[in-house]
Amino acid sequence: MTDSQTGTPQLKQGFAEMFKGGVIMDVVTADQARIAEAAGATAVMALERVPADIRVDGGVARMSDPKMIKEIIAAVTIPVMAKVRIGHVVEAQILQALGVDFIDESEVLTPADEQYHILKSEFKVPFVCGAKNLGEALRRVGEGASMIRTKGEAGTGNVVEAVRHARTVLGEIRAIQARPAEELMTVARDLQAPYELVRWVHQHGTLPVVNFAAGGVATPADAALMMVLGLDGVFVGSGIFKSDNPERRARAIVKAVTHYQNADVLAEISEDLGAPMTGINIDSLIPAERLASRGW
Repeated sequence: MTDSQTGTPQLKQGFAEMFKGGVIMDVVTADQARIAEAAGATAVMALERVPADIRVDGGVARMSDPKMIKEIIAAVTIPVMAKVRIGHVVEAQILQALGVDFIDESEVLTPADEQYHILKSEFKVPFVCGAKNLGEALRRVGEGASMIRTKGEAGTGNVVEAVRHARTVLGEIRAIQARPAEELMTVARDLQAPYELVRWVHQHGTLPVVNFAAGGVATPADAALMMVLGLDGVFVGSGIFKSDNPERRARAIVKAVTHYQNADVLAEISEDLGAPMTGINIDSLIPAERLASRGW
């Protein structure tokens, strides 16, 4: 394959399609990455602290140490993702040089730029970005993102914000489909989204890229709920390695995404998992503590 044929939008979006129906797990060590792979994860997200610890520790959260990322890449055969701060193009260049399979421009880390996101179309490695609504999702796709995820409220073990974001995006897609074609330019203006992408949504009734759930997924039932709502897969962060039995819970969440329509299987795999991570009521968070509000 020639250099000009690598890193095209079609190849990056096709690679993202391969994750559909799967679970992507946050890991902070090579041993955790092996647990995730053994449980059936389709990919791991390598970072130094899971979102719950980032939330507790405070301070500035940055891209992980390249040495740790390389150790995780060497430990597993499944794709490895890693996070960069919003707008931090140099962190993204470093991760691409390390050979990660996907980059998450993540609001969980402290934003480096309050105004601009990374122009992801200039990278060969695909990107995933968070979105709270359809306008935000289409702006990220317009910049070159190959996968969208809900922002949820990472590190809380509370799925309510992920549900809110999923319902918002899917509801806005249905609303666009109901509009006459001559109104789409006005829709694009109101959403602050590229017109061609609004037309694409109007014609196809979906996002142009795969759409995952993230933020607050802590139980097999949480994961199955996000699939029932119509998302393509699930990211799991603190919910696994902040629980009593990470190995068993990881396997259960993978199985829940596969069998999300089978209540008998969900009942069986949800039994005797030990205590889940301690959750945080979203209403108890002051605005400055909410990670989902980062980015635009």
